[in-house]
Parts: sequence; C-alpha cells; structure tokens
Amino acid sequence: MKSKINKYITLALLVVLGTSCSDNFLEEKKQYGYFDDEFFKSEERVNWYVNNVYYDFFDAYKSPMATVVGQFSTTQSSYTEEVGGISNNIADKSYINPNYTWENAADASTYYGTPLADAIKNEPYNRIRDCNIMLESIDTKGANLSQTFRDRIKGQLYYLRAIQYFDLMRTFGGVPIVTTVEDASSNNPLTQRPRASVTEVVNQIVSDLDLAATLLPTTSGWGATEYGRYTKGAALAQKSRVLLTYASPLFNKNWESAERWEVALKASLEAETQLIAAGNGLYGASASDWAKMFYINDNTANPEAITIRLLGSGTVAISSNNSWERSIRLASQGGVAGNGVKAPKRMIDLFPMKDGSRPTTANGYNDFLFFKDRDPRFYRTFAFSGSYWPYTNSLTTAAQPTVWAYRWSTPVANTFGFSMGNDVPSPAFVRKMSSPNVSNATNFQYSGTDIMDYRFAELLLNIAECYAGKGDIANAVSYIGKVRNRVGIPSANNYGVGTLSTKYEAFEACLYERRIELAYEGKRFWDIQRWMLYNDDAAANNTTNAKLGIAPINGTQRVGNYLHYKNGTSAVGTDPLAAARASISVDPDAANFQTQLTALATFYTANFEFRSPPTPMDNIGGTATNINWRQNYYIQGLSQTVLAQNPWLKQTIGWKDASGAAGTFNYQE
Repeated sequence: MKSKINKYITLALLVVLGTSCSDNFLEEKKQYGYFDDEFFKSEERVNWYVNNVYYDFFDAYKSPMATVVGQFSTTQSSYTEEVGGISNNIADKSYINPNYTWENAADASTYYGTPLADAIKNEPYNRIRDCNIMLESIDTKGANLSQTFRDRIKGQLYYLRAIQYFDLMRTFGGVPIVTTVEDASSNNPLTQRPRASVTEVVNQIVSDLDLAATLLPTTSGWGATEYGRYTKGAALAQKSRVLLTYASPLFNKNWESAERWEVALKASLEAETQLIAAGNGLYGASASDWAKMFYINDNTANPEAITIRLLGSGTVAISSNNSWERSIRLASQGGVAGNGVKAPKRMIDLFPMKDGSRPTTANGYNDFLFFKDRDPRFYRTFAFSGSYWPYTNSLTTAAQPTVWAYRWSTPVANTFGFSMGNDVPSPAFVRKMSSPNVSNATNFQYSGTDIMDYRFAELLLNIAECYAGKGDIANAVSYIGKVRNRVGIPSANNYGVGTLSTKYEAFEACLYERRIELAYEGKRFWDIQRWMLYNDDAAANNTTNAKLGIAPINGTQRVGNYLHYKNGTSAVGTDPLAAARASISVDPDAANFQTQLTALATFYTANFEFRSPPTPMDNIGGTATNINWRQNYYIQGLSQTVLAQNPWLKQTIGWKDASGAAGTFNYQE
C-alpha cells in the first residue's frame, strides 16, 4: 500500500533533521525567546517554521464536517439538519438542547483561548503571534534571502493570520486586533487592547488577504512538490468568503440593501477570474466526475480545489489520516463507528428531482421510494439498501460492495435481526467523499483521501448569492445553473430553479443549492448562523426566515426511520430476503442505472415499510425533543477565564460578564 507522509509534518521531527544554534527551536518558542538572528537567514529553517504554523492550524482537520482552525470540532455540524442527536450532558453545552439556557460567561465558548502558562498552547492568539513573529522578522533578519522566497513566506502567513481572525470574528464578532509581537500582560496598558468592531476586524482580514494575494504565486507557480500551499487565487477566494459573511444578516442590519453585497460580488468575481486564469474550475462534466473529484487526485493538483487539506494513508506516527471514511462505512464493509452516518429524513427529502425541481408530490416525489428520479448528486451523497458502494477489501471475509441495511422482526417480541449486521435507523446513510480505493484492512483507519476546504463550486455559489443581494436575479440563477449543469441536470426551466420574482426568492434558492452541493462539507452551520435560520426574533433585528419564506429550524427534529421487512418474522441470524435480493444492485455509474432503480423500487414496495426507531434521533432520555437555539448563541460571549484575565474587554450583548452584568458589546453594526 502506498504511504503518503503529510506535507505539514510536525516540527519536532524536523528539528531532529538539522543542527545549528537554532536547534533548541521548540524550547525557544516555549520561553518566548523567539529565535536568534541566524535562524531567519536559513531558507530551510524558515520553511520549518512555516510548516509548523500550518501544522498547528490544520493537524486536527481530519473530517470534512469539522470547523474552526486549530480546533476542528464537528460539534457545530451536529447543530444542523445534516445529522441527528442532542446531547444532554451539561458539560457538552449543547446549544440546541431546549433544557438549558446558556448566557453566563462560564458557559461561553473557550475557543478564544486560556491564560498563558509555561507551555505555549495551540490557541488562536498564539497562532496569530507565530504569524506575527515571522512577518516582523523575515525582511530584516532574513534580508539575505531572496525577495521571492520572502514574499512567499509572508504571503502564507498573512493568509493564515487572516483565516484565524475570520474564525474568531464569526465566533465572537469583534475581537482585539494584534499585528505585532507584544510582550502582553494584564497590567500593561499598552497591550490592553479592546475588542475591535466587526468592521475593523473585517478590514484587517481583507487587508491581510490583499497582501497575501500580491505575494503568493498560482498553483503552478509553487510547483508540484509544493501543492497544497496557499495561492493568489486562494487569498482572493477567501476574501469572497469573508465579505459574503460580512454582508449577511447576522453582521449587517441593512442586508436588504445592495451596498455590502456589491463589495462582496466584486471580490468574488475577481477571485473567479484569477482562479480560471490559473487553471481552476469545476472538475469534470458529469455526476460521476463530481463524485470522483473528492478522491481521484490523491495529493496532486485538483482544479476544483481552491484550498485543500492533504492527508496520508501511511501507518507511521507522522502521517495524518482522514477519519471520515472510517466514520461513514457500515459494519458489513469493515466500518466501526456505529454503522455509518445516518441521514435524517429532512436531508433525504431535501435533494431536487432529476430535472432540478423541488421534491414535492406534485413533482412526482414519493418519500418511501425516495431514491427514484433524484438529482444525480443524491446517489453520490447517500447510499441506501441496494446501493453499490465499492471499497478495497483486504480482509479474509468476502467483500460486500452492495449494502443492505434493513431489519426484520423475530418470533421474540421486540427483538430484531439486521441485514449484514447493519443496524441503521435511517433508510439512507452518507457516502459522500468516500473512495473506492480505500482499504478496510484496519477499518478504514488509514484513509489518505484529501479534504477540500474550499472548492470552486462554493465560490460560484458565493457569486450567485451576491448577485441576489444586488437584486440581479438573472445572474444569480445563471450561477446556480453553472453548478447544476456540471452534474447533468437539464437546462430546462433554468435547470429546475424556475422563474424567481424577488431577491428573497433568489437568496432562498442560493441557500437551498448550497445545502445540496456542499452537504456534509462543514459549510451548513455557517450558512445557518450568518442568516440566523434557527429562529425569527424581531426584537433582535432577525426576521430572515419570514423574509425568505422558509420555516425556522427551531421547533423541528432530525427524524430517522428503519427500513423494516413487513412480510412476517424470521430468526435473528436468518435474513428473510438474502436470496431474493441477491440480483439487485444499484450503481449510478451503470449503463442500466434507471432499470436498476425500477427493480429496486419494486423490491421495496413488495417487502418493506418505514417504522420509527425506539429512540428518536433527537431525544433526551428517550423522549423526542425539538431543537431550540437561542438568539444569543449566534455570536458567542467571552468566557469567564478570558474576562477575568482581561477585565477591560466588554462582554457580548446577550451574555453576562464576569460579574453577572449584561453584556454591552454589539457585534451587529
């Protein structure tokens, strides 16, 4: 098996490979002693430094559903419609649990950081400090190095500093801006920086990204061995993301006016032009290509990828593996994480029909035969009983590329058997971003499939949304059409989008398309957050659901159903359909795919029904529970620890400060 070593390997390993007066690299960093002047005169050591910054930012990024640099937790994705489950553990601080109200500083997010100690922690302002150290020193202490080398180093660090501030901004709103190396202390007035406004933070981020864009090369400019490092196009595309967020209702009271959307559109179109010129674009021209783009390039240039997390399939300690494949594969295939990622009914019912129209009864949708006549991306996002889902079988057991996940009753009351041992309380389960080339030898533990953090389709949908914000409905629909055209949806009726009459309908169409195209890629939470889609609260200047004509998420549940054999009982180990299903397999890449779907529909109708699981997806103590996200959760307060160490910082409106008083910092200008 090929072993790929993650490009951004640990600094500890790198230090072992060289000797000089800077070999005490980590110890100097720990003591804030920085580095002697000789350190910055070596290209090798400067590259080590930058590689370590990448490592600190992205080592934890091993699942596409993970969010925020450095931390990369999947918790925020669990608050979306994409997966089910509500934690009732008070320590988890689940923000969708209706039984708790989080408003005290002690309940707020700890992402901002903790007090400094002897050990330097991998936290936001330490990562920013690492960027500042090199940006402050490279041109003076490293003046002997070539201008091209120094520019590329600075470009990467400006980009990294920008994305750290972006994640701080969309988590906390305004935060202190630090762009120089400071010997900060709680009793030094010169370093007691207040929370900047959101506008000031956005301006700083944009400034950093503009600088990065002037300093960074294109992908080809880096060369094949440096693939994965940031590029000029990536900096411009990230600027699009930032300005789109800044234009959105969460941060923009005047989101119905065109002003900020026009600024975001200009940046987005500039990014599109630059990336196309550099060879980027939508990968392929079919739904099959759409599925392949997530795995086929394997650490080599992928035109769809604007930014990408390179991962390795090696088993040595310095390899970083993809944890996604291991979590989504079913037990019958060698997966171990609870029989895959179950799709809530709302996600199954979400995807368009094959002509791009919404899945309604009038448009021919049958939620029991949910797999019939769907958007081509549906079959590459989900698997279901009867799906052909290949992998490399390295075990002594027979390969099971066609998956079945139904259950049957046994003669013993409340006892069930499960096909292939797959106990899955949903008729569909996520398969997106899996690779047929990954081995199950160790339960898919060493998958090296790369993760695209930002891909070209997202940029096109940014552009569509900005056009909607301007009231340019025709161009908004046109850009949605580009995304749909790639997967083979016919062009009739605007690729199924239909005729839109208002900017609000255009916004809703853009958000709907993002839910389809970017499903399970860690983007949905941020869309929900920036549009405040959990609730409407006029007192908090939040009526976006009503304006867009969609139902709030609050008051809903993620629901699952078992696919249940309806024609009698059978012993636990005796599958009543083992023989009957042997000839059925549905492969979206097969020439007779439609015939296969028809045969599967006949089989479902004859043998199955839906039954609710004994415990709902969203439950507390076994009782079905509705989602309830409160208005103050959209932007986090500062934690008790942060406020105690930095008493000059204001607390966010909706949260209480360290003394229990109401917060006064307003993030919505």
